[in-house]
Amino acid sequence: MLLQPPSVLNHRVSLSSFSSYSRQLPRQIPRFILSKTQSFKKLQITCSIPQVHGYGTVDFERRPMVKWIALYKKISLMENPQLGSASVLNDWEKGGSKVTKWELCRVVKELRKYRRYKQALEVYEWMNNRSERFRFSASDAAIELDLISKVRGVSSAEDYFLQLPDTLKDKRIYGALLNAYVRARLQEKAESLINDMRNKGYALHPLPYNVMMTLYMNLKEYDKVESMVSEMLVKNIRLDIYSYNIWLSSCGSQGSVERMERVYEQMKEDRSIIPNWTTFSTMATMYIKMGLPKKAEECLRNVESRITGRDRIPYHYLITLYGNVGNTEEVYRVWKVYKSIFPSIPNLGYHAVISSLVRTDDIEGAEEIYKEWLSVKTSYDPRIANLLIGWYVKEGNFDKAESFFNHIADAGGKPNSSSWETLAEGRIREARIDEALSCLKEAFATEGSRSWRPKPTNVSAFFSLCEEKGDEESRELLVGLIQQAGYLKNEAYASQIGLSEGAIGSELPTDKDINNPYSSVVEYKDDNSEVLLNQLQSSA
Repeated sequence: MLLQPPSVLNHRVSLSSFSSYSRQLPRQIPRFILSKTQSFKKLQITCSIPQVHGYGTVDFERRPMVKWIALYKKISLMENPQLGSASVLNDWEKGGSKVTKWELCRVVKELRKYRRYKQALEVYEWMNNRSERFRFSASDAAIELDLISKVRGVSSAEDYFLQLPDTLKDKRIYGALLNAYVRARLQEKAESLINDMRNKGYALHPLPYNVMMTLYMNLKEYDKVESMVSEMLVKNIRLDIYSYNIWLSSCGSQGSVERMERVYEQMKEDRSIIPNWTTFSTMATMYIKMGLPKKAEECLRNVESRITGRDRIPYHYLITLYGNVGNTEEVYRVWKVYKSIFPSIPNLGYHAVISSLVRTDDIEGAEEIYKEWLSVKTSYDPRIANLLIGWYVKEGNFDKAESFFNHIADAGGKPNSSSWETLAEGRIREARIDEALSCLKEAFATEGSRSWRPKPTNVSAFFSLCEEKGDEESRELLVGLIQQAGYLKNEAYASQIGLSEGAIGSELPTDKDINNPYSSVVEYKDDNSEVLLNQLQSSA
């Protein structure tokens, strides 16, 4: 069979199995930053839920690992990514090294692991152009559709799906499209597709139900989560660990301790299920939200007892959740354990501990760990500095907030949109409209601002200040920035800031939903549905 039908060669991909001042401020560096600290190496981290990857269409013979690793590094570390993965692969083969399907799939797997979706898609397209060498399977089609949805959008993924031959349209390709719909929160299309899957006999296992429950969790339609669970029970489709964890989260999100605990008891009675650390971190989060810190801490002890292997992410959750409970002693204890196990701590780990200490008002401890991070970092993450700037602004120490803001550049970093917004928040509190607006302009103009939008509380505070000062011009300037960025397309956001697209009266681009990778709340976001789908590929 050819790698891919000619009509879809230009499309892209996949999923894992069933398988995105104008005013210069004075510069000064906070004194506490200058002390020496111990140094560590840095390691990257991946996802908050263990991922299962597999390639059901390739053989699993033992093969040399060095070649694919070298190839992956050449692609991921390209000096000019615009040249594309194809240029690396062409040069590789011109040098006399032929690559196999297994090696290319292994490279794609690694690229996807680190969210290099465009480069992964380019590898598939390179294989598509050599269909006489590489056999294309339903599993490959599912992966490619997922990548296409991420790189080029859902409509391109739909076109790809429609042009595939029926022989490749199995449960994996349907699952990939379903996952794309869920990631884009296209409820009607997702519900229509899962009905097709039911009719074709492709919904006889928990994966598609888990993906739909993820969608309903994101949309806060908890009754539909219950409907999915009920349907699974009626059809004798056994719930897996992900099903139970989403169900627990749904009950907790509705504020029902009793229902959440009943689900947990049912989970324990299911001999095929062993509650994992995610189960208890989810319950701990819900107990915290419901004001039950003692029950939350009991769950956190269960989280720690279920950490296996060299998984860093549970430690980040533990540190963050102990901070949410307000238990500084446990934050330090877990931080010490974490550092004793791993020779290096990634930026996300430092963000977790500094965030927790700031939340418990231990600013001295947060500053000390920030100094430690400065001595071990391999890249400057402004999100860590923003935690301290935010605390200074909250406490009304605007001079120190400004000083620390300027320190970011001196430390080799670059303020992001949230850095500028936090500085603007301080200016708003000082009733300095012009300077606040200047900071907000910088926030909108900063590279990467598409993954940011101003907090409704800050926008409302700025509008109130403008009304108080009679400065309608500044208010309209901010409205224009928000409108131009397309944020009014999100009706909930527009309502929160007291604006609406209809009131403004213009065509705006679709707004993206923003997922904060440092969120302290365990929710079932889009990435989680992808984790679920990754299992199908390994079992195909």
